[in-house]
Amino acid sequence: MQHGLLPYIFKRILLMIPTLIGVMTLTFAVVQFVPGGPVEQMVLELKGRGGAGVGAGEATGSGSNYRGRQGIDEKNLAEIKALYGFDKPPLQRYVDMLKRLATFDLGESYYQHQSVWSLVVSKFPVSISIGLWTFFITYLISVPLGIMKAIREGTRFDTMTSIVILIGYAIPGFVMGVVLLVLFGGGTFLQLFPLRGLVSDQWETFSLGGKIADYIWHLVLPITASVLGSFAVITMLTKNSFIEEIRKQYVVTARAKGLSEQQVLWKHIFRNAMIPLVTGFPAAFIGAFFAGSLLIETLFSLDGLGLMSFEAVLRRDYPVVFGTLYIFTLIGLVTKLISDVAYVLVDPRIQFDAGGA
Repeated sequence: MQHGLLPYIFKRILLMIPTLIGVMTLTFAVVQFVPGGPVEQMVLELKGRGGAGVGAGEATGSGSNYRGRQGIDEKNLAEIKALYGFDKPPLQRYVDMLKRLATFDLGESYYQHQSVWSLVVSKFPVSISIGLWTFFITYLISVPLGIMKAIREGTRFDTMTSIVILIGYAIPGFVMGVVLLVLFGGGTFLQLFPLRGLVSDQWETFSLGGKIADYIWHLVLPITASVLGSFAVITMLTKNSFIEEIRKQYVVTARAKGLSEQQVLWKHIFRNAMIPLVTGFPAAFIGAFFAGSLLIETLFSLDGLGLMSFEAVLRRDYPVVFGTLYIFTLIGLVTKLISDVAYVLVDPRIQFDAGGA
């Protein structure tokens, strides 16, 4: 291990702290101006039920200027605010939030009456499953295709595959998912795959082989939508990386020594061309993980972190919103650090000095 690597890692870890604080501060500030928070929603629910205290506030005059009061008397409104922690001033709530997050205390959901950590742990397997499958299948397709396009640059194969890749890149994964659902998920055309979920309702009663088959059956549409929306970048990165290496002098020298094209490709070009791809593995996985979480899970009703976060935003379940954002941001920062350190592992020529960034 290089002498300057450990100080570099330590410095990067320290820099994560202000980044996390900045992200959470911005989110907290935005939340303060978003209408329809948990207090307002509880007030509306009480009004819908005809709950105690409704209308009493109007009879006593306008003693409160709270925007979500809507006829709730002062006592009940104070109790609702205290229930969600909004009886404290914003600055105190902000400081309390940072203290909790510093100790990885994500709080408790307003509506699900569980700790956010338990919710994250229960939803994480679904999201990681979608992310891993998307990551592996994307690289399994993109790397060989990119190598073939580099070797056959300018040919009809290169042109036709480029057109297909550009079409796939132009259509977002979410839109592709809608198209797949309409065509193959019980829409207007064929009903070949399930509309929602990761397993069937009777999954527990299936044999081991049946469970695996049912799981794969449910994965086909969401994974296809994710892969079609993400393989273009990796394919073109692979192609351009190999073309750049093919044009270098050491390749010309290797050919002049009488080495075959296969030997030049796999013994010389492959290692150097794969450096940016290998070091991009962590970032690519996080990209697949985040995209699958936010869009694909929502579209296909997969009970993972993305769907939970989406529903938390709609319901203004702020502990879940802050908790999942904190986890996502931390994972992204750690992954970026792993990606940078991976450069050293695959290419020892790269040097880190203690004072470098």
